[in-house]
This record gives sequence, structure tokens and C-alpha cells, in this order.
Amino acid sequence: MKKILTLAVLTVLGFTNVNAQKINFGIKGGLNFANISGDNTKNFDAVTSFNFGVLSEIPISDKFSFQPELLYSGQGYSFNDNTVALGYLNVPLMGKYYVIKGFSVEAGPQIGYLLSAKNESINVKDSFKSVDFGVNFGLGYKLDNGLNFGARYNMGVSNINKVDNSSNKYTNGVLQLSVGYFFF
Repeated sequence: MKKILTLAVLTVLGFTNVNAQKINFGIKGGLNFANISGDNTKNFDAVTSFNFGVLSEIPISDKFSFQPELLYSGQGYSFNDNTVALGYLNVPLMGKYYVIKGFSVEAGPQIGYLLSAKNESINVKDSFKSVDFGVNFGLGYKLDNGLNFGARYNMGVSNINKVDNSSNKYTNGVLQLSVGYFFF
């Protein structure tokens, strides 16, 4: 886990030295529509939460950029009028390809660290694994003034269920809509 985070930081720093004068830094926030899928999740419903964080965009060429992010992401699911709220610190490492000026398609891996897990007011963090891996796919639009908009789907690829006596496998799924602003 620490090796992956260290590799991500070193990668970002390496790109920083190459194109330091062109890097954009900003903030973003928005809505999450989250659920889990897997074994015995037929009756689980999606929950609505939020996401917010910081990001940078590092141009590699005129058409391609690297966009690392650090986001808080509210996720979870509901069943039988009970909501399980999961709070993650996510680190998406997105590759962005600009199809036309301002409009991009993006994809990349993500690692998430579980910060909290509650069923109503009961702490259920011990029922979930502390690290989640996923893959993101999305679209973005950036205006010349720094304002940007995004729609992204995060597909979890690792089992988040930690219950020892259960063979059920669960993965996260999150649709994110966001608005952001690049300061410089």
C-alpha cells in the first residue's frame, strides 16, 4: 500500500520537473451516486453523497494530460431502510485525452483508503477492508477561465467485504458528477 502511494508521488514529481511551468492546480466537488455489487446485493439500493478534493493537471503533449487527484468520497449502499455510509480517501491517477479543445475523455486506476463505515450511528468499519482498488472512466470539459465539469464512473475491482465468516464478495460502484476550478 505504501509502495503504491510512494510510486504515485514519485511519478507526479517526475512529471512536475518536466513541465513545471504548465501544471494546473485546482479544487473540485460534486455528487456521488454509489452502490455495491456482488453476491446477494439484489435488494441493495444506491445512496447519494458527495465528493470533494484537490487535483492537478500535468500536460504531457497538446492532446494528453496526467491528472492526479486527492478526493474525499462518500459512498455506500442502503437496504431495508438502513444506510451503510462509507467514507473513502481516494487517489485517482487519470490519463486525459483531449478530443477537441476543452473536451476530454479520461481513464485511470484509483486506490481508496477507508476512513469510516457506519450503519446508521453504529461503527461497522471492521466489516470492510481498509483499501479499495478501482478503475475510472469519464468525460470532462474545461473552460479557458479554469472552470471545469466532469462525469466519471468508478468501478471497484477488489472485494471490500472483510467479514471472516462470509463468502460474499462486494465491490464499489460510484457515478461522480463534479464541478471544479483550476487556480493556476
